[in-house]
Amino acid sequence: MPHVLVLVDHDGERVHKSTHELMAAARRLGDPAAVVVGTPGTAARLAESLARYGATTVHAAESTDAAEYLATPAVDALQLAVREVSPAAVLVSATADGNEVAGRLAARLDAGLLIDAVDLDSSGVATQIVFGGSYTVRSQVTRGVPVITVRPGAFEPEEHPGQAVRRTLALPAADPAASARVTARRSAPAGDRPGLTEASVVVSGGRGVGGADGFKVVEELADALGGAVGASRAAVDAGYYPHQFQVGQTGKSVSPQLYVALGISGAIQHLAGMQTSKTIVAVNKDPEAPILGLADYAVVGDLFAVAPQLTQEVTARRTAG
Repeated sequence: MPHVLVLVDHDGERVHKSTHELMAAARRLGDPAAVVVGTPGTAARLAESLARYGATTVHAAESTDAAEYLATPAVDALQLAVREVSPAAVLVSATADGNEVAGRLAARLDAGLLIDAVDLDSSGVATQIVFGGSYTVRSQVTRGVPVITVRPGAFEPEEHPGQAVRRTLALPAADPAASARVTARRSAPAGDRPGLTEASVVVSGGRGVGGADGFKVVEELADALGGAVGASRAAVDAGYYPHQFQVGQTGKSVSPQLYVALGISGAIQHLAGMQTSKTIVAVNKDPEAPILGLADYAVVGDLFAVAPQLTQEVTARRTAG
């Protein structure tokens, strides 16, 4: 079977869930071949996890300055891997960084590019949600090696244990004049909750939460469910919650197993970022709120009465179980 290159998202020590999802997508087209870009030793630390989820080959693109430049080392590594194995496709996570890498790679390869796919069939036809969630389209690359970014959460990770062959890609020296270099790093505040794009459960609050203090009920329900906290653009613009938690067309796109929307009306901008969630639960006091029509389960009521009851019930069942 042909190889399908998968760019590995990682933190240097562990493989992100989004990469395991890409492995599942890649198996529809061929044999997943992981491309690890990092400092020396990174691929060795990640190889076991990659092999467990189906990587038949691990291409190690390592250099001491790989982490010091944005996008360019990943583009270089994928270009080298394409030349070496002539893959059926290249898959990348549809994050801000991933979309940039994919776009630059497609330009270098003079190849077709598909962004933010939510499904992919065995013939390479991708399903996308476009125009702010108004349309679902099916697209296929007709020129060169298909470069496709896949929305995190669109595929379920599937363990597929095997042995992965290790190969080395010699990264060229980065050209400082043509590459964006990292000059400083600042750690973002982090808690015990999973990241938005990796969480299987997301609980989001909107303008109906009423203020920053109102997000406490959102956080409590998210913690009870073991999920991540999100926010609508209206809530973020009003200063209720930090921008990095925004879900929507101008925020992060998510596709969890369960999405709970509290006090979110359902503007197109927000729906575009979460409507592919497997199960959607919406709580809103306005019976005409658009999101209630999209939800699998809709509750017309005061979120400050409904959400605490949900939290209490979830906590009780977890304790009993």
